[in-house]
Amino acid sequence: MARPTPFSSSSSSTSQQSMRNEHWMLDDATNEKIRSTHVRDGLVVDVAPVLQVTHNVLRHIIPNINLSMNGHIDASDDQTNLSAVNGALDAIHKICCECSRGGDAHATTMAIFNMLSSYSWGAKAVLTLAAFAVNFGELWLIAQLCTSNSLAKSVALLKQPDILEHSQTLKSHFDALSELINAMVDVTKSIVEITELRSKYISINEPPLSTAMAHIHTATYWIISSVVICAGQITSLIGMRHEFTTLTLEAWELSSLTHIVSSIQKHFQKQLDRCHECIDEKELMEAFEHFKRTIETTQVDNLKILQNIFGKKENLLNPDKAEVSINVLRGKYVLLLISDLDISQEEIRVLEVVYKERVSSGRNYEIIWLPIVDRTTWNDGYQTKFSTLQSIMSWYTVSDRVAIEPAVIKYIRKEWGFGKKPIAVTLNPQGKVLCPNALNMMRIWGNSAFPFSSKKEGSLWKDEPWTLDLLLARLEPNLPTWESQQKVVCFYGGVKMEWIESFTTATKEVAEALDIGIEMVYVGKKDARERVQKITGLIKEKQLSLAWEDDNVWFFWNLLESMSNSKTQHGKTIENDVIKQEVTTMLGYDNSNNGWAVFYTGPDVLVKASGEKVLSTMESINEWEKLAKQMGFIPALRKKLEGVIQQHHCSRLILPGNGGRIPERVQCAKCGRPMELNFLYRCCAE
Repeated sequence: MARPTPFSSSSSSTSQQSMRNEHWMLDDATNEKIRSTHVRDGLVVDVAPVLQVTHNVLRHIIPNINLSMNGHIDASDDQTNLSAVNGALDAIHKICCECSRGGDAHATTMAIFNMLSSYSWGAKAVLTLAAFAVNFGELWLIAQLCTSNSLAKSVALLKQPDILEHSQTLKSHFDALSELINAMVDVTKSIVEITELRSKYISINEPPLSTAMAHIHTATYWIISSVVICAGQITSLIGMRHEFTTLTLEAWELSSLTHIVSSIQKHFQKQLDRCHECIDEKELMEAFEHFKRTIETTQVDNLKILQNIFGKKENLLNPDKAEVSINVLRGKYVLLLISDLDISQEEIRVLEVVYKERVSSGRNYEIIWLPIVDRTTWNDGYQTKFSTLQSIMSWYTVSDRVAIEPAVIKYIRKEWGFGKKPIAVTLNPQGKVLCPNALNMMRIWGNSAFPFSSKKEGSLWKDEPWTLDLLLARLEPNLPTWESQQKVVCFYGGVKMEWIESFTTATKEVAEALDIGIEMVYVGKKDARERVQKITGLIKEKQLSLAWEDDNVWFFWNLLESMSNSKTQHGKTIENDVIKQEVTTMLGYDNSNNGWAVFYTGPDVLVKASGEKVLSTMESINEWEKLAKQMGFIPALRKKLEGVIQQHHCSRLILPGNGGRIPERVQCAKCGRPMELNFLYRCCAE
């Protein structure tokens, strides 16, 4: 059968230039002939019900061709009514007649184009495919019923005896036909979707929609042409005008058409994906701007803000896990606890203590957990994790993992700086944001920081001097007793067991030599849970010192980090703030991967040093023992440490990415020189 002329290499169109290597492209003359048959602003037909019925006919045939030939019937309950589709049934009948005439396939295709000139491109493809479904459906309906219905059997004997007799021989032929039908249905759906894609977010005159529209007429041509060729082959089979030796050539022609139509579908699907991405992106940006205006506008109460966060899913689970409306939070202070599914158990337990104490401390606020999850990668494992976290939280949680609007998630990331670590955003009863991350002050001061505003945080820092009690008062219950007994208290950390054993042994020998009481406490290392657990077990087994449990270790390091973040949010640096300087130094010790130690005898009397430095000092006690007995342990140790010069060191300070502003200048904790700024991407999973 005749085929259209290949694409002309002389075309100057930009879209055609980009598609020059596509084998389904038509030459300029054919393109012009096809376009000339089309009448703009012609008949308006709702092709959706026609396409639905057509798809139903074909989908009942394709999977069960062999079954149909053996008399198995796949029942259908199609309720679609086509009576309201203006002129569609008449057009389908005319196409059936045109296809049955035979002759040159290209000429028949163009005749159908002329017949359907007043219809849209999508309607042309749908009506032609529907006409094919009528003919093909009739063939297989008789094949289905012939073994159980005497009338169907008689018709089958008159109309298609050789198909019944040679059903197995024809199998490969119908397999090729099935693949082509599937491809035609897919492309027809894409044509309809593209031609009916109307949105204020995308223009028909601009890519990617214009790129897709440029090839709609070509795709329609191949659908109609494929239908004509398929219809001709079915007619040949019914009449058995060809020998079975020609079936291989005809099957090859069907496979060739399948390759062409499938390639068109890949192109259309790519363009449709881009169209939907464009629409989704613009819709998201519009919703983002709307939420931004809403949350930055003074409201009567917080309800409108909460409704915008949750969209249509306005129900929450309360602390008793009962479903309630968000109206219960109207007019209250609300903390939005924002995290992914990796929020730690320690974080939840620390917050739970503060949350449960709010009633006794007269603080009227609630917490809502907002999980930020990737909907595209969601699976049963994530669902289990979500449900587990939800069950152990003693505050309000979302009732559904996708309850949070995508535009709100975008705002949370962009405006509130959420990355990986949890944050808690404070809303006052009117829905105004008081602080973009209140977790820092909740860890440092608990409910004393209520209403958890940035203003309150600043005032608390003004009244807070630097003492080790700020870090340790809530973590070490024995500290007041040790202070009253005038003992030296040593807190140390690191994960090198050899250094720990050497340091604790040497320090105990110093205490014995100076006849002073000393208590040593191991505080672990940040983000090294499993290693710390192993080392803690060894320390206790060898009775080297006391050691904190997991929750205290976690809280100590996160408290240090919170202090650093909080100070940074209020514009403090190590040059103008003592607390920022001390906290940064201790975080720097931990990030060095070596040990470190702090010696402490009271709120204002302490000395700290890195592992190698403090170990060498302890091991050389004979050099400063006399001085220690004259000045006291802490002053003598400080003086000795100041005289220790290390020839080489490499210090690191790792700050969390969403902890607030990154300081432009940080001094080295060991030598005081400015540290070099680098970016670190880290995944620490133990």
